[in-house]
Amino acid sequence: MKPAVLTRYRVMAWITGCMLLVLCLCMVLKYGFDTGEKATLYVSQAHGLFYMIYLVVTFDLSSKMKWKFERMLLMMLAGTVPLASFYAERKAVEAVHERGLATAAAAGA
Repeated sequence: MKPAVLTRYRVMAWITGCMLLVLCLCMVLKYGFDTGEKATLYVSQAHGLFYMIYLVVTFDLSSKMKWKFERMLLMMLAGTVPLASFYAERKAVEAVHERGLATAAAAGA
């Protein structure tokens, strides 16, 4: 497996997680303080776009790692739960390094 596959996943997990946190803040402002309606609209659309990209890169990583469907599904759903994508990203990195795939691909093996 090429290291770029893991890097793409890591970047999208962080972007998706950060956008979800911003969206949660916008939702609190919109429904709790009756302000920021347009910001919520734009942030929710941006999160949706980044989440779709996250789904694709998660599928790519999962298929290359030959993970079970359940694991892939949980990783995909992590983009919808605040802070879960950060946890899933950490676990995915550990799993890839456990199998030695990222370092072997970087070394050209």
